[in-house]
Amino acid sequence: MSNTAVKVQEKQQQHSSVRPQAKPKRKLKLRLTLGEKIVLFSFLLFAFYSSVKIISNQVTIYQVNKHIQQLEGTMDEQKKRNNDLYVEVQQLSTYERILEKAKELGLTLNENNVKVVQE
Repeated sequence: MSNTAVKVQEKQQQHSSVRPQAKPKRKLKLRLTLGEKIVLFSFLLFAFYSSVKIISNQVTIYQVNKHIQQLEGTMDEQKKRNNDLYVEVQQLSTYERILEKAKELGLTLNENNVKVVQE
């Protein structure tokens, strides 16, 4: 073999035999101090309390809105009844009907005793 071929072979053997050694992996242990634990616990407690409070407020708002809608429906029904009663009063208070009822009861119309009242 030629000299250069031997040198190339030696370099290849050196590269294959010399491997970088991997450093052993250390397990990272998370150590928290007492103060950090207290801060973390209080944060988690606050987050839990806040979420429960928000949910309870939303439930209360939902119930109040539902009650308002029920009251509005009741108001609409009452307005309709009031309007129907108003129409009935208008029909029953016509002049012709009052005159007819008076004649049924035996009353007579005396033109001299009639006074016209205007609003």
